[in-house]
Amino acid sequence: MAEPVAHKQVLAVFASDKGPGDPERASIMSQAGSYFARRGASIVVLAENGIIPVPLITAARTAGGQVEIVADTSIVLPAALRDVTLHVLDSREERLARIAQTASALVALPGSLASATALFGAWTSAKGQGRSLPVVMLNRHRAFEVMRGYSADVLSHSLTGYDKAMQFADNIEDLWSRVSRLVGEQR
Repeated sequence: MAEPVAHKQVLAVFASDKGPGDPERASIMSQAGSYFARRGASIVVLAENGIIPVPLITAARTAGGQVEIVADTSIVLPAALRDVTLHVLDSREERLARIAQTASALVALPGSLASATALFGAWTSAKGQGRSLPVVMLNRHRAFEVMRGYSADVLSHSLTGYDKAMQFADNIEDLWSRVSRLVGEQR
């Protein structure tokens, strides 16, 4: 087992188990939540339109991790999550800005188009705040293969340090390794 992180990392994890896509999403969220929490990272998640990444939150908390939920007004937490820190903000821009301000890195798990859109909204918000947050995507079952191609074909020519801005991992352990390295390079 890896040692806990020396500096507290706050990972904004974008995940959804609603809609079409990988049927293993709930399992992936659980694995990521417990893996990150056991290594000392805090997790911040976005909850909107009645969608809450419950498997991620539950697994992280079971492993002793801290979780913060940034939500819209439609979110009603299940009884099991009532003691999780919840910030309800009216506008999407406020929610994404809060996440961008709080996070050390942005993590994308295979999910819905809504979670991918939110991730890039938070990344853009961070840029607007003068912050450069690394993005690491779990490319399980080639979920982010289009983004990997875009990164290689477009970002590599137009964004200095693109390899530090966006990376792709094939499993949870690789995801953690990349996030830890990128966040460590920022310090």
